[in-house]
Amino acid sequence: MTTAVREAPHHNTVTCVKHYGCKRIECVERVRAYQKAWRHNRATQPPFVDAEPVRKHLELLADAGIGPRRVSTLTGLAVETIAGFTRPYNCGGGRRFGRKRKVRPVVAAKILALDPDTITPGVTDATGSRRRIQALNAAGWTKPALAQRLPAGSRPLHTLHQQTHLYARTADAIADLYDALKDQRPEEHGVHPTSAHRARLRAQRNNWPTIRYWADLMDVIDDLHFEPQYGVTRRQIVAQDAHWLMAEGGLDRFTAAERLGVHKSYLDHAFREFPEYALETAA
Repeated sequence: MTTAVREAPHHNTVTCVKHYGCKRIECVERVRAYQKAWRHNRATQPPFVDAEPVRKHLELLADAGIGPRRVSTLTGLAVETIAGFTRPYNCGGGRRFGRKRKVRPVVAAKILALDPDTITPGVTDATGSRRRIQALNAAGWTKPALAQRLPAGSRPLHTLHQQTHLYARTADAIADLYDALKDQRPEEHGVHPTSAHRARLRAQRNNWPTIRYWADLMDVIDDLHFEPQYGVTRRQIVAQDAHWLMAEGGLDRFTAAERLGVHKSYLDHAFREFPEYALETAA
């Protein structure tokens, strides 16, 4: 680990503090205000209401082609929160729960306010879908085996790496497929052992994060600004962070090393091993 903190993609929500360790005064104050409002709502509103009306409304939205990912975009709620109303869900640390039976009023209000007659299914960013397919490949699931388990009309998986966006209903189908297969061995479900082995080798060559890696990071798997550190060595992280400090902060090599808590010779070695991060001004 280094002492460098990656720059958050924006500073208008609590994300920069929660996931990127932002220390800006205005951002910390925003989080405090959010927490204060949350505590106030919890103290003044009924803590929970029945989740059944929300579940039925989500089913109505799904029939109109508006899946959890699209609902997440429209309401600002996490995809996992929405999906938990219609299927069992994970809560990190290996904990698994059944479908939600209770819901906070503010969450229910956001979902129930959606009118399927005025919403188009739309498209969504392809980052999360691509990461899910790659993780399943790393587990031995081949693309043909995955494609035949997706609904008819879904875009071919072999073009997914070229797409920046895809239909929200396709992204939802891939997320559902991921949840269904992540604990299954492909060899026990019709995938030939040789094909599964080749899929795993390809994933290793491309350094694709595994299902185990994403298990505790499901809240950021769809975040295109989140940079997975799977298989990345400490020396590579130092080279990346030093490159950022020098390019964006104007630091020299000695000062960048000091900021990262390493000796300059360590940084020199990191740049030699990963020359793509070295700068002309780094000498």
